[in-house]
Amino acid sequence: MTAAPAYTVVVPTIGRRCLAECLRALAEAGGPAPHEVIVVDDRPGTEGELPLTAAGPLLDRIRILRTGGKGPAAARNAGWRTVETPWTVFLDDDVQVLTDWSRLLADDLRQAGEGTGGIQGQLRVPLPPDRRPTDWERTTKGLENAAWATADMAYRTAALARVGGFDERFPRAFREDADLALRIRRAGWFLVRGRRVTRHPVRPAHWWASLPAQRGNADDALMNRLHGRDWWARAQAPRGRLPRHLLVTGAAFAGAGCALAGRHRAAAVCAGLWTLGTAEFALARILPGPRTAREIAVMLGTSVLIPPLAVRHWLHGVVRHRHVRPLGGAG
Repeated sequence: MTAAPAYTVVVPTIGRRCLAECLRALAEAGGPAPHEVIVVDDRPGTEGELPLTAAGPLLDRIRILRTGGKGPAAARNAGWRTVETPWTVFLDDDVQVLTDWSRLLADDLRQAGEGTGGIQGQLRVPLPPDRRPTDWERTTKGLENAAWATADMAYRTAALARVGGFDERFPRAFREDADLALRIRRAGWFLVRGRRVTRHPVRPAHWWASLPAQRGNADDALMNRLHGRDWWARAQAPRGRLPRHLLVTGAAFAGAGCALAGRHRAAAVCAGLWTLGTAEFALARILPGPRTAREIAVMLGTSVLIPPLAVRHWLHGVVRHRHVRPLGGAG
């Protein structure tokens, strides 16, 4: 059997405790070890040490870079641009590779044709076995079907260099992976799915976590400018509820305007449409879940706030990125 191509692992982090489990699992994985593990510290400050000792036998292969809070796209760029191996493997700091990951990764890399630019790992999100998952848990579970997610994604380093890596106009861990995948494919490379499996636990989150997540709608506006409105299908991304949020939010503002103008019947119709839309959204989130009093209360409250927040962030993205030049062509 021919030797597998050498690879380097790049792990961006903001110092979360889960980094220790990520490094520990990587060290325990059998098979060819990475040439290097580049941990990119993207904390704005330098307070506190990173739990690097969890890497055990890989500790002498770890190299630290610091990017000072520029975001995950910039952190990954800082990492891969110093890579000396043919392949760069991106892992998020909240994943845990399985024990046969390195061996299966070697198989993935060994079997890659010359035109293969990237190989995606399979993500598995464990859910509680004794109850229905919460809305947040179901959202994380959706990563299992995400295409080209950099939670575990191997890219040919030459392919990254050809397209310039990640677009740092994406400030969050959202859509920057889909944008890169579309540009890699547009440059003539193939993207395939590998056999290796990585565990992605559901991280703890505040009850309002779904609210700041709506900032991703601004990134969708940037994707529209760069890749055209059909990028959803080409990136194998779910369309989301923004069209419905636009209707619900529009009904709310129209109702308020009609009420101020004294058009009470029209205001009542708009209020009814807003109520129906909000109730449908809340039920769609409540019914698959555990239906505890706390979960129902959270879903009701956030279902009222999410549509206008989503629209606000989308409009902000449309205005902010209005001068971005489209890339043109299909990915």
